Amino acid sequence: MKPFLTRISVTPAAARAFILSITVFLLLFLPRPVTAAQNSAETPEDIARRLQQNYDQIHSLSFHFTQNTAGELSGRPQQGSGTAWFVKEKKTDGTPGTIGKMRWDYTTPEKQILVSDGVNFSMYFAKLKQMIVSPAETMRTDITYSFFTGTGNLLKDFSISAPNPEFTSGKEDAGRYKVIKLTPKENQSQVSEIHLWVTTDSLIQRIDILDHFDTRTTLDLSDIKVNTLPISDRKAMDALFIYSPPEGTEIIYQ
Repeated sequence: MKPFLTRISVTPAAARAFILSITVFLLLFLPRPVTAAQNSAETPEDIARRLQQNYDQIHSLSFHFTQNTAGELSGRPQQGSGTAWFVKEKKTDGTPGTIGKMRWDYTTPEKQILVSDGVNFSMYFAKLKQMIVSPAETMRTDITYSFFTGTGNLLKDFSISAPNPEFTSGKEDAGRYKVIKLTPKENQSQVSEIHLWVTTDSLIQRIDILDHFDTRTTLDLSDIKVNTLPISDRKAMDALFIYSPPEGTEIIYQ
């Protein structure tokens, strides 16, 4: 897995690796803030449970992010940053469930856009003048994507436990956030374990993802906004989640 965009090779295997890595991020960005003080003695399962309950009420989310990736296979440590948006909409064909839409705009180290309208998943690379398009359906069998679309569950899909010793919060951080560890119950070809830094108001401050090749990706989130996107404005939603690349872009369908 090469979870940093500037390292991707334009092949079906690499595209699939990115689909899986992005769907891992999807499940982690959706807790809704709560006003009640959290019990300082709550267990990791308690934290996961309240995140799940809050997630069920979310319909949109946006945030700025800083991404750091390091590992033997990824070469020298790499950094990136940008803005991401997510929307969860009810299906319009009368069937139960929801449709997940997302967009990641990387502004550094170079412009790259990853966007899904629920039908197609597209990856645009400005430097390469290429866009890879694959069916969003390819993500639906992944447990993290199913969580985002409303059919998954943290406590069902993951074993929840205390964090690894290196992630244990010091006393100075105990009042700011708690850290929990998620391990997929089913074998995941890309993800070995995930750590979440959960603030006292039930927002994710940091995400640490370790894959089976010991590549570690850490995301720090800021300026998190919940339920502020104009979902009822179809024109605005299409403009955000349907991307048309510049003229002259090579489009690769998979």
